[in-house]
Amino acid sequence: MIRVALKVAYLGTDFHGFQRQPNLRTVENELINALKESGTIDNLEQSSYSIAGRTDRGVHALGNVVSFCTHKEPIINQINDLLPQDIRILGSARVPMGFKARFAQKRHYRYVLCNQQKDEWEMGKMQEAASLMEGTHNFINFSKRNERNPLRKVEGVRITAKDHLCLVNVEGESFLWNMVRKMVAVLDSVGKGEMGLEDVQKCLDPDYQAAIMPMPPESLILMDVFYQGVKFKEDSYAR
Repeated sequence: MIRVALKVAYLGTDFHGFQRQPNLRTVENELINALKESGTIDNLEQSSYSIAGRTDRGVHALGNVVSFCTHKEPIINQINDLLPQDIRILGSARVPMGFKARFAQKRHYRYVLCNQQKDEWEMGKMQEAASLMEGTHNFINFSKRNERNPLRKVEGVRITAKDHLCLVNVEGESFLWNMVRKMVAVLDSVGKGEMGLEDVQKCLDPDYQAAIMPMPPESLILMDVFYQGVKFKEDSYAR
């Protein structure tokens, strides 16, 4: 018996999110079916199966991770042949038996903003606002007000622009539900002059109740998930 982790990419457009749901097309349903059909997993309940992130409906990924115990080394292209075209396993890694995919060292999300006008955003102001979000904060205004533990450490928020695109890269150990999309909504408003830096600081104050609408999920990508001491061997054909 060995334990492996798989790096999974998918286009979330035609899925009802990642997590298994009865009678709905989800990434996890398709993935588990392919793992079973290929003989990679015999019994899901006994495989100690775990996942890095349950992305919402419409969200994409280039580096989500699942892990499980199996009696044989997975053959990536064999599993990919059983998957629909909008899901691909990109690589695998042998991991310790106690490895859980959800306990990641760092996650990297990217949000792609697109506007018709090239100079739609004040990039300098956006990066200033992004810097305010870095570090450990109470992000209760960026998720549900009833979050049990809204403290999160954001390691970095980097903004780059190219033509009509503005890429917002956010890295941290873990994120609350809708947190990244709400962070981007605030940054977008700052870039357009609709919010100032003092408004961003208010949003980071848990005693101030801010009504932040999250950006649409279709432009969010889970780019990668990192683990201490784990290096994935990527399959060039699958990539």
